[in-house]
Amino acid sequence: MLLRERSTPEGLLVSVCDAEILGETFENGEVSLTVDPEFYDGEEADAEAVATSLAEAAVANLVGTESVGTAIEHGFVEEGNVLEFEGTLHAQYLRM
Repeated sequence: MLLRERSTPEGLLVSVCDAEILGETFENGEVSLTVDPEFYDGEEADAEAVATSLAEAAVANLVGTESVGTAIEHGFVEEGNVLEFEGTLHAQYLRM
């Protein structure tokens, strides 16, 4: 997985994607999702590092089976709230 953290005035923004889908575009009807390297490219990370980062995040965007699965496994995202784009999973996390 690729993990990227950014500090914003609203808190920590985290983006995570499965490395093999970086740069890909996926569709679901009229909606598309591009795994833009400018947003998602980051450091290689394991599930523990991703979970640690998500615990500090104010907002997170996750794309890919492994990335979204890690967020579900650690209780950050509910499976029923996950979107699917051509077999690729996408989820957003917002801490309020």
